[in-house]
Amino acid sequence: MSGGVDSSYAAALLSGQGHEVIGVTLRVWQDKNPAFAKDACDLDSAAPAKASRSCCGAQDMRDAGAVARSQGFPHYVLDYEDRFRAEVIDNFVAEYLAGRTPNPCVSCNDKLKFGPLLQAAEGLDCAKLATGHYARLSEDKDGVFHLARARDLSKDQTYFLFKLTQPQLSRLLFPLGELNKAEVRKQSKGMKLPTAEKTESMDICFVPRGDYGQVLKDYAPATQKPGPIVDESGSVLGEHEGLAFFTVGQRKGLGISGGEAVYVLGLDRARNAVVVGPEAGLMRRRAIGSGASFTRQPLPQPTEPFRCKVKIRSSHLPADAVVGPIGGGRWSILFDEPQRAITPGQAAVFYDSDGDECLGGLTLDESGS
Repeated sequence: MSGGVDSSYAAALLSGQGHEVIGVTLRVWQDKNPAFAKDACDLDSAAPAKASRSCCGAQDMRDAGAVARSQGFPHYVLDYEDRFRAEVIDNFVAEYLAGRTPNPCVSCNDKLKFGPLLQAAEGLDCAKLATGHYARLSEDKDGVFHLARARDLSKDQTYFLFKLTQPQLSRLLFPLGELNKAEVRKQSKGMKLPTAEKTESMDICFVPRGDYGQVLKDYAPATQKPGPIVDESGSVLGEHEGLAFFTVGQRKGLGISGGEAVYVLGLDRARNAVVVGPEAGLMRRRAIGSGASFTRQPLPQPTEPFRCKVKIRSSHLPADAVVGPIGGGRWSILFDEPQRAITPGQAAVFYDSDGDECLGGLTLDESGS
């Protein structure tokens, strides 16, 4: 229970159906930076917050507890702060230092929520672990579990869940998979849940107000290493303060004025250079990735190329492609049509030909022409 309306309603819905529910909130991060000390919600108030730009704060934990009390089930807070720092924040910083753009929500789900938390649920003798993710889960006649996109495609979160395996899927519940946000909000108000009117979190929990650059400066001062901004021919157009503050596809903040608009096409670590060019340079058909996992695991991974649809960011429409192993744990993705801003560090998630079932995914390493 993150303290938001979705997980609150999921818990209340299961409790109302007669399940014995235990509410759990993970304390994963506490902002000790004075620059971010004043959070969007009032941490001195016991009343539920109306708005919170990020999740997992002190007020969110109180809100989750208030929901549990209103529904009559126990609520616990588990301290995962050290694990979160090691598995999510440190990886986030390391990836940016390597010139990549990580997705910490994928890491959090993989390393915490469906790893240690699932083990904690077993320790509490719970048959299932339920979350407020918008995703659908079904079991076929052969006992194979299938992870599918939510009915409300605008809220679908399967992109962040692609690392789930069969043993994990067999223990999970996604009560919101068949619902849309308006229904969840309406039903929450009908139940008089304390979080019913709470707005959605907008930021990554440890990146208040979206200022990831400040987080990098705090955790890794080495990120501030100036270098050149160059075009594709190598001509110097300006100077940057550090590769970590840029990502493929970025247009703003380049400090280059006049002429045609330019975008970040790539980050050259060898030269410590930001490579920029026209928007057309962002269009690529091929990508290479690694760390592939499949929702059918522990069944064997594919050994031959296969056709599927692929999302290269959470808001990306699944695009037709051929995916296949190329050795050394690396995989090739060849799209039927060029895709914009294939970004190293982000996830490429595979879906079936209908774009409905999530088959797995990998981490993008590079793009090609």
